[in-house]
Amino acid sequence: MNTSKYIEVPSEFDGEGKAIFFAGGITGCPDWQSQIVELLKPSPWIILNPRQANFPIHDSSASQQQITWEFKHLRLATAILFWFPCETLCPIVLYELGAWSMTNKPLFVGVHPNYARRQDVEIQTGLVRPDIQIVYSLDELANQVYKF
Repeated sequence: MNTSKYIEVPSEFDGEGKAIFFAGGITGCPDWQSQIVELLKPSPWIILNPRQANFPIHDSSASQQQITWEFKHLRLATAILFWFPCETLCPIVLYELGAWSMTNKPLFVGVHPNYARRQDVEIQTGLVRPDIQIVYSLDELANQVYKF
């Protein structure tokens, strides 16, 4: 099996190949992205990770660059993996899930069992995309990606 290719902000993806975008909490939560990267390492997916190792918090243009990168790479991705950690409500991730649920793009959705808006994610996703099976651990989420 191939080893996944890893792309993190600010590096660019050219759109060639089977890519998965990691949508989920960044601020105020653990680095779940590094955990799922490890779980997906032997996969053929190109991983698009918006979590920067060293976000330039004092650079006033950093947010614009971050949001623009995410906007572009969400559209280039073959599929989107969502993770809702329990430490934060993830308002931007909720927005992204709502937007991308209205498309036919393959989505993988995971919710920490203690995520405060778990039921909202379950109900809303079930109404608009009943084909999506929500899971409750990073291991289950990685298993869904492998089976795709």
